[in-house]
Order: sequence, then structure tokens, then C-alpha cells
Amino acid sequence: MSRIYNGMPAAELGEDGWHKPWSGGNGGNCVETMKLADGRVAVRQSADPDGPALIYTTNEIAAFIQGAKSGKADFLVS
Repeated sequence: MSRIYNGMPAAELGEDGWHKPWSGGNGGNCVETMKLADGRVAVRQSADPDGPALIYTTNEIAAFIQGAKSGKADFLVS
């Protein structure tokens, strides 16, 4: 596999290993995540699986999840 970088085409990461960690009543459009071999996490839009993948460190994902759980992301849906 070529170098993994933020914004790379998600298709270059392959189709195996993508998961929808949560899904709601949004018609199937949600984010998909993939744990990479080096521990980072790739995120893509399920409606555009060939679009860009955002690559986050484990610490960045943990901070986002903790912040969302504590309500710090509530402004995104209000």
C-alpha cells in the first residue's frame, strides 16, 4: 500500500475493514471507520466510499469520543 495520509482517496485503503460504528435513522448515510495497522483510524463518508479518508491518531479519536460523550459536540446537532 502507498503512504497513508490525511485526505487520501479512501478506496486506496481497500474495502475490507471498514465499519459503521453507529447508525441512526439517516437513510444509511453515516461515517465508516477503519483501524489501520499502525493504530491510526481512517474515517470516510459511507455515501462517498471513494472520497477522501480523514486519518486520525488514537489520541485524537479518544479526545473526540470523550468530548462527544460529555456534550461538547452537542452544538453540531442543535
